[in-house]
Amino acid sequence: MSNLIKNVPPFDLKNVLLPESSTPNHLDISNIRSSCATCSLRELCLPVGLNESEIQELGDLVSHKRKIQRGGYLHRTGATFQMLFAIRSGFLKTCVLEEDGRQQVTGFHMTGELLGLDAISTDKHTCDAIALEDSEVCEIPFVKLEEISRSVPSLMHQFHKVMSREIVKDHGVMLLLGSMKAEERLATFLLNLSRRFSIRGYSSSDFNLRMTREEIGSYLGLKLETVSRAFSKLQDEQIIVVDNKHIQINDIERLRTKMGNSSCLT
Repeated sequence: MSNLIKNVPPFDLKNVLLPESSTPNHLDISNIRSSCATCSLRELCLPVGLNESEIQELGDLVSHKRKIQRGGYLHRTGATFQMLFAIRSGFLKTCVLEEDGRQQVTGFHMTGELLGLDAISTDKHTCDAIALEDSEVCEIPFVKLEEISRSVPSLMHQFHKVMSREIVKDHGVMLLLGSMKAEERLATFLLNLSRRFSIRGYSSSDFNLRMTREEIGSYLGLKLETVSRAFSKLQDEQIIVVDNKHIQINDIERLRTKMGNSSCLT
């Protein structure tokens, strides 16, 4: 539990309950300066809330885009902190290695979300970030971000909002693991994915899981067989249809009721 708490997973329970190694590809300067302004993820990523000129300044910071093949590391535990990473495409997990050698998953991250916040306080990454599918990130040098934030206060304000949101997500996971039964945890997890896919323009009821059942169990604090039983129970009740990693939600309202009495999480 302590390792889960100190790493910030992208699990926004509050928003769920309201109806969420390759060689870097260098860009020329014209592409760098238009990268944030023209990116389809600008309303999900750090630029949200900034005006056009401020987005242009942020775009100047993006040194290059980096591709990570499935199974590749974006960063490793103990690596020196230099960059924040905005996920442009793909899906990644963050995890830590327990003393007994087990891997503890601390978060799942998709397009438009920031990685690297774990290292700000210590200047060292406290977790591994691994691609669950071929992915691409924008690298934002943190020192330069701090510099430009002095002249663009709205950027620093937005960055503080991002960090505050991560703290709320952290609290949500603590409550999830401390107060919910297995079926409630899985229902909340699926609803969170549903919402996050929806705000990115994808189907909220028909999607593929990028992670394994074992990784879901690690994140939710459940054994593999418990996760499998919970999936089977939801399918037996015709709330969802499971086909390997493909999930179809038949009745999202009934899935919400599976979260039980979760008013304390709002």
